[in-house]
Amino acid sequence: MTGFPEDFLWGGATAANQCEGAWNEDGKGISIADVLTCGGLAKHTAALPGVPEEMKKHIAKMRGVTYRSGDQEGAAIAFKMNTYPEEGIPALLEEEYYPNHQAIDHYHRYKEDLALFAKMGFKCYRMSIAWTRIYPQGEETEPNEAGLRFYDNVFDECLKYGIEPIVTLSHYEMPLALTLKYNGFADRRVIDCYIRYVKTVFERYQHKVKYWLTFNELNSVVHSGFINAGVFSKDRRLIEAASYHQLLASAQVVRFAHDHYPQFQMGCMIGVSPAYPYSCKPEDNLAALKQNQQRDTYYPDVQMRGFLPEYKLIQLQQEGIRLPIQPGDAEILSGGCCDFMAFSYYQTSVAAAQDEAMQRTAGNMGSFIFNPNLKKSEWGWQIDPIGLRYTLNLFYDRYHKPLFIAENGLGAADVLNADHTVHDPYRIDYLRQHIQAIKDAIVLDGVQVFGYTPWGCIDLISCSTGQISKRYGFIYVDVDDAGQGTLNRYEKDSFAYYKRVIETNGEIL
Repeated sequence: MTGFPEDFLWGGATAANQCEGAWNEDGKGISIADVLTCGGLAKHTAALPGVPEEMKKHIAKMRGVTYRSGDQEGAAIAFKMNTYPEEGIPALLEEEYYPNHQAIDHYHRYKEDLALFAKMGFKCYRMSIAWTRIYPQGEETEPNEAGLRFYDNVFDECLKYGIEPIVTLSHYEMPLALTLKYNGFADRRVIDCYIRYVKTVFERYQHKVKYWLTFNELNSVVHSGFINAGVFSKDRRLIEAASYHQLLASAQVVRFAHDHYPQFQMGCMIGVSPAYPYSCKPEDNLAALKQNQQRDTYYPDVQMRGFLPEYKLIQLQQEGIRLPIQPGDAEILSGGCCDFMAFSYYQTSVAAAQDEAMQRTAGNMGSFIFNPNLKKSEWGWQIDPIGLRYTLNLFYDRYHKPLFIAENGLGAADVLNADHTVHDPYRIDYLRQHIQAIKDAIVLDGVQVFGYTPWGCIDLISCSTGQISKRYGFIYVDVDDAGQGTLNRYEKDSFAYYKRVIETNGEIL
C-alpha cells in the first residue's frame, strides 16, 4: 500500500451536548452537561467586547458542576472530584451561565452544517445521540418521539450527501435524573436504563446507521466520574463501580447488536495520552508502563479482549477496592467484544517514578509532566504528531483489530476578520503533520486504520473549559464565550485545506 485505503472514511466529529443547544426543547430532559458552567483563560475573557464584568467572572473561573447543599449553592470544579461536596446535589442555579444550553444551535441549523460538511467532502460524520432527547428522565417506558424524529432527520440528511453516520451512544449526556436517583452508573440498575435506550435507537435507526460507539472516552471516569458516568462523588469505590458497570453495559449492547443486527460494527472509544518514560531509568520506564495500563489500556483491554486484566484487579486489591462483580459477569464481558477500537488523540504524556517536583503542563481533562522536546498550544497542550503513529502501533499490535481515530485537533483562539475570513495556518500545519503520521502508520507499519474524524469540525463548546473561544473547527461560528453573536457560519482556511486532503485521499498534504 502506498497511501490511504480507497474506502478510507474522512470526516469530522462533534457531540450532541457541545453543539446542539435547544437544551429544553421538544421534550428533552436535563442532562449532566446542562449543569456545567463556562470556564476558561482570563487572557481571553478579559478581551471580550461588550461582555458585562459580572459575566466575565463566570467565564474566567474553572468549569464547574453547579450544586445545592442544604441552604448553600456552589460549583465544584468539574474535573477535580475532590471538590465535590459530600451532601451536594447537582442543580441548575438561576445566576449561572450554562454554555451548553445554546451551544452553536446545531439543533436548528443541522441542515446548514451538514451541507458545509458535504462541501468539504466528508465521507462520514461522527456524532452522538443525546440520551435525554430519547428518554428525558432515563426511566420512561416509552421514548420521546420528537427526539427520535430529530435524529431521523439528521441521519436522512447525512445519507442524502453520502455521509456515513458514526454514532456515539453516550457522550456525556446522561439524564441528570439518573444521577439524582441512583448516583449514575454507580448503581447497577442504570445499566438497564442504558440498554433500554440503546435498544430503542438500534431498532429505530438500523437501516441508517452501521457504526456505533458504546461510550465516549470511557477512561475519562478517572478525571470526572460525574461527566463520564453521572457519579457526583469523590469516593473511588463508587467511581470504580460505575466504570465497571459501564463496561458491563457496553458488553451487553455489543452482544445484543451482534445477535440481532449483524450488519452493525460496534466499537469502543477511549481518550489516549500514551506516556513516554521521563528518562531511560528502569524506574521511569516501569512508571510509564503502569500509567499506560491504568489510564489507557485497561478499558479497551476489557472491551476488545473480554476479560478484566490481572494488573487492574491487583491494583484495586492493593487499594482495598472490590468491584461489584456478580455471577455471570465474566460471561457477559467475554461475549461482548467490540469489532473495532476508536480513540481520541491530542497529545502524549510523560511518566516518572518521582514526579512530585516536576514542571507540569495542561492536557485533555488533566495535567501532565512537561516534555521539553515538544511545542505546546495556547491552552498548554503539547503537540506530538509522531505520538499518533506510536499510538496506532501500540493498539494495533495489542488487539489486531481495525482502528478509528475519533478525535484529533487543535484548539486555538481564531480571529474572524472584517471580510469574514479566518486564517488558521497553525491548524493546517497541525493537521498536515498528524495526517502524515497516520499515513506512515498505514504504509510503513501496516496498521489497519479505516477512518479519521478531527474534533470539532465546526466550532463548538469545549468540554474541558466550557469555552467556544477555544476553537477547533474548520467552520467558524460567530458566538463568544458569553453566548453573544450571530451564530453565522464562516469557512476558515483549514476548510479548503481539509477539502483538498479528502479530494486527493490524503495524497496532497
